Amino acid sequence: MIKKFAIVSMALALASCQLNPEEAPKVKEEIFNEVIITSEMRNVMWNGELAEKIHLDTIANKQGLMGLGPLAFLKGEITICDGVSYVSRVETDSTMVVEKSYDIGAPFFVHSNVKDWTTITVPDSIKTISDLESFIVDVSEGVPAPFAFKVEGEINSGIIHIQNLADGSVVSSPKEAHAGQVNYALGAEQVKIVGFYSQEHQAVFTHHDTFLHLHLITVDEQKMGHLDEVDFGAITLFLPKKVAE
Repeated sequence: MIKKFAIVSMALALASCQLNPEEAPKVKEEIFNEVIITSEMRNVMWNGELAEKIHLDTIANKQGLMGLGPLAFLKGEITICDGVSYVSRVETDSTMVVEKSYDIGAPFFVHSNVKDWTTITVPDSIKTISDLESFIVDVSEGVPAPFAFKVEGEINSGIIHIQNLADGSVVSSPKEAHAGQVNYALGAEQVKIVGFYSQEHQAVFTHHDTFLHLHLITVDEQKMGHLDEVDFGAITLFLPKKVAE
């Protein structure tokens, strides 16, 4: 039986989760049962808060660390998988650079330390991000509070993006925030996907129309970015052990 998460601490109650330019800024950091949320996606999209709100070197405990967010000033993407921090940046419309570094910052970020995972076999019928979201809702029995998860296995194809906003850009809408986005098509690949799930944090660390935020990195560590579309092959889902109890 899935046990609902207890909230360890919460600095401010969440208001509406819809993207809204008139939403009051939230506190910098909130902690929900070991999931730490720094700032909010909507502060970047609507208020143009592009500068870093967290420097990754300041995260003291890196054991089992999972995390994701954009690079400061929307100049790339950040993914932390099992304690390894990756940053990807646009090189050209068809190439990217992926490096390992904690000496980077993000304008909003979500991270969590996961000590123990439970492995869940994913049915072959799970092919899309929407399918995966429904499957996670089902296997977690609808737990609304946030948790990290990961996916490992094969994809048949996919699309990832990297933000690459021009220097000096002023952002006051999602359209302006995504003006520098570069999309990359993927073929058949062995991948790892870092994900964060919540039914309570739309426009905070997920977009307003989903409960998931997903970053993909290929096993050869040559490609990494925010996952927009995918056709899954054989994959395995890993949930924090306490979620799957």
